[in-house]
Parts: sequence; C-alpha cells; structure tokens
Amino acid sequence: MTSISHPSVPKIIIGVDTHKDEHVAVAVDKLGVRIGQRNLPTTYSGYTGLEHWARSLGEIDAFGVEGTGSYGAGLARFLRGQKHRVIEVNRPDRSTRRRLGKSDPTDAEMAARAVIAGVARDRPKSGVDKVEMIRMLKSTKDSAMKGRTQAINQMKALVVTAPVELRAKLRDMNTSQLVARCVRWRHGYLETTTAAAKYALGSLSRRHIQLTREIEALNAELARLTVAFAPALMEFSGIGPDTAATLLITAGSNPERLKSEAAFAALCGVSPVPASSGKTNRHRLNRGGDRQANAAIHRVVIVRLRYDNRSRVYLQRRMEEGKTKTEVIRCLKRYVAREVFSILHDIGKRHAFQNA
Repeated sequence: MTSISHPSVPKIIIGVDTHKDEHVAVAVDKLGVRIGQRNLPTTYSGYTGLEHWARSLGEIDAFGVEGTGSYGAGLARFLRGQKHRVIEVNRPDRSTRRRLGKSDPTDAEMAARAVIAGVARDRPKSGVDKVEMIRMLKSTKDSAMKGRTQAINQMKALVVTAPVELRAKLRDMNTSQLVARCVRWRHGYLETTTAAAKYALGSLSRRHIQLTREIEALNAELARLTVAFAPALMEFSGIGPDTAATLLITAGSNPERLKSEAAFAALCGVSPVPASSGKTNRHRLNRGGDRQANAAIHRVVIVRLRYDNRSRVYLQRRMEEGKTKTEVIRCLKRYVAREVFSILHDIGKRHAFQNA
C-alpha cells in the first residue's frame, strides 16, 4: 500500500506595525518568503480576525509586534492570552528607513524579519496584574506633581510682578505660608490689578491644595499595592513606595522575562558600555535605558550613603584607591541593580508559579 505524503505545514512569523486605529500585519515563513498582508482595526474583532487569518496560513511560530508599550499593548495582551509567543520589536532606525523607505507594510515585514534573524527576541511586559495598576496610578501621580509644581511656580512669579502692597506682604513667605494666605483672600469685583492678582493667586492656591490631596491619596494607594505585590522590595534598604513603584514598572508584571541581572542593569542604564578602539581598552557611561529607573536607583544609593554604614565604608575605601565620589556612586548603582534584580526575579518566579 502506497502511503500518501502530506505537505508539511509551514511555520510562519507575523510582523505587526501598530497604530492608534489600525494595525498592519505581514506574514513571512521561516525562509523569509513573504506570504501575505492584512490590515486590522484595533478592536477585539480585529484581533480575533488577525489570529484566524494567521492560522489559515500555517503554524504560527511567533508574532513580532512594534510598540507593545503603547499602540500595540492591547494586541500583545490578546495574543498572549491566546498562548502565542509575542516578541517585542523596536521600530526601524532612520538609516534603515532611508535605504528601504517608510510604509506600514514595509515596517511590518521588517518586524517579522527581525524575529527570524534573532535581532528581536525579548518578551514584552505583560501589562496585567498589579504592576499595570501601579503604572496607571504612578503616571497619574506624576502628572499631579507636575501640575502642583507649575501652580506654585506661577504663584511665585505673580508675587514678583504683583502690586507693591501685595508683594510686600508675600515676598518672604515659604510655599505653605503663601498657599495658606492666598486661599483665604477675597478679591472683590475685578476692577484693579490688585484684585486681579488676588483672584489669580487664590485660584492657584486652591489648585495647589486640590493637587496635594490627590497626590496624598495616590501615594496611599501606591504604598498599598507595592506592599501587596512586592513586600521584599519594600523591605530593601533605601526603597520607599515611589521608588519601588518605578522599579516594578520598569521590570513589568513578568520580571522573569529579564534573563540576567546584567540585562536588568542595562535596562536601568547602570551598566558600563564598552568603548574600546585600537590600543585603548575602556568603558563609557551608559546613557541609555529607562532614565526613571536610573534615577530611582540613584536615589537608593544616595539614601544608603547617608544611613547605611556598609555603603559609607565602601565609599571611603574606593576613594582611597583613587576613584572619585561620582565613580563610586556609579559602582554602587550597579550593585543595587544586582540586588534589586534578585528580588524582582524571585517575585516573577513566584507569580509565574501561582498563575501556572
């Protein structure tokens, strides 16, 4: 009896160029042959239609998605929920676009080829669970703090240009005294510059008070969530709720995707970068990575140098060896990143086990 041979099902990679209202997907097989293209709306039906279309073309190996932290976040969450492998792809740089041109299908195809070549191989943040809640609250709190800073800066600028009788009363006050004084003012009918200045200062002081209340409420919720999700991180010397929230957001809800402490250090911009050429053999400062995480680790080091005896002893010893204080702080930031990664990795493994 002659056996009937069935053609093997091709493995395909789907590259997706993401936008606000519509995504563009291009399918490529493992040999790099372009198979097809599909446009889809950024809706649930669009996501399911993409998956059904991809399944009809062959066995899905992976989806390479651009912008998994912005326009592609919803699609990435949907695909992970369907148990597909999702790879985060960086958008093409300018030199590549100058050579190959710029179009959505081209970008989608390049995303798929980046996955095939192994240039893109990182898993995106999951965007679920408590870390996503922390990210939302932290973003809201940061905007509230920015608004409060703008309000007090405007108040102080108004004091400088206010009529002389008002300026004499307010010029020596600190922020809390200035807000408390201005919020009680009655400006009356706006017929003079003095009345207008009182009206403006009163409005800004009420804004300052309202934003302060919002910030306090958001801080309380951030502290509750960070303690619930990462109690070990909150026990770490030099870390408070705000710093813990920043580091958790950087690592994401699935910190196990970070393969090593060196990868986390690079993500935070605290790892030295090789800068050797010819006969020189040296490293330079890493200016990349998440700058908010870098600032958070810097704050941890500064707090430790003030209150932690072990850190102060290390600083003194390295400065006696000839290093500057700035260089020692950079070394300490690398050590802090290593310790934080160990905590985050344990958290990731625990949550992955619980969700398995």
